[in-house]
Amino acid sequence: MDKHSRIYVAGHRGLAGSAILRRLKGGGYVNVLGRTHRELDLCSAHDVQRFFADERPEWVFLAAARVGGIYANSRFPVDFLLENLKIQNNVMEAAWQFGVNGLLFLGSSCIYPRNAPQPIMEESLLTGPLEPTNQPYAIAKIAGIELCEAFNRQYGTRFLSVMPTNLYGPNDHYDLEHSHVLPSLIRKFHLAHLAHRGDWEAIRLDEARHGLIPGDVLEGLRKSPPLVRLWGSGEPRREFLHADDLADACVFLMERMDEVFSRSSLFPDGRHVLNIGCGVDLSVRELAALVADSVGFQGAVEWDRSKPDGTPRKLLNIDRLSSMGWRSRISLTEGIRRTVEDYGRVGDFE
Repeated sequence: MDKHSRIYVAGHRGLAGSAILRRLKGGGYVNVLGRTHRELDLCSAHDVQRFFADERPEWVFLAAARVGGIYANSRFPVDFLLENLKIQNNVMEAAWQFGVNGLLFLGSSCIYPRNAPQPIMEESLLTGPLEPTNQPYAIAKIAGIELCEAFNRQYGTRFLSVMPTNLYGPNDHYDLEHSHVLPSLIRKFHLAHLAHRGDWEAIRLDEARHGLIPGDVLEGLRKSPPLVRLWGSGEPRREFLHADDLADACVFLMERMDEVFSRSSLFPDGRHVLNIGCGVDLSVRELAALVADSVGFQGAVEWDRSKPDGTPRKLLNIDRLSSMGWRSRISLTEGIRRTVEDYGRVGDFE
């Protein structure tokens, strides 16, 4: 992949895709392609085929996906399965048919068994039951990994699957019915901070921008003093990676695709799968304290143990990627500070 290659970033407006786009442009790549959903429906095989025929991308970052947290996965299992399967199938098939030099498929750490040994190695894939709360999304991503391998075996393509840990950063989703844990925490603590100041006009503007504030959240905001209600026990442990670190790793790998596919020792189980993480985790309770501190909220937190915790722990083994010389650079404290500032551009944390 050189600076003048035609590079397509599928999902360039999302959390991961927008970070990859920033990294490419910041790295001097001058021929980067992106299409909005309105411009290109990736669920339409016909539209995807026409796009590849017209634009002839040489490299593809497949970051487009329907994503969401525990609540969204449980409420919309059909959507998570069908939409992700369609996107993956259409883009990979077109990439093969039009002879791209390489494709990088972004999966998720939720593909691994619920009780996989920690830290989770790539070989753990398909060795045990999945976490039920995100099973539809995980199954779609596993299908994408297997399709990458099928193309590689049958047609000699270079389709690489990467499994990021939990991501956060600019362009994340803050809808409380669909977001993941970290953006959900940022928004909840921000709203509580505004309620503590009695700034209900700012809360109204936040709701107009980021989506409905559920009744249980509003109830906590209206208490005196306001409190933040969070799901589960706070005991599960999670690893978090800033989207800009993920993007750096993805471009790092695509620039070394020849080396990646020539090093059979990277893939002892035969699957071209690499974990991407920082190698450090913390409890959700500790995470909540970090976010509260960054936002400036000093009030009460109430944990709702009637709600599911999800997988007890998800820490990725990153030895394979580390052996190639890549390391994450953005600490969680610094990354949360940046993300809170990014969210605060539409609000006021002072």
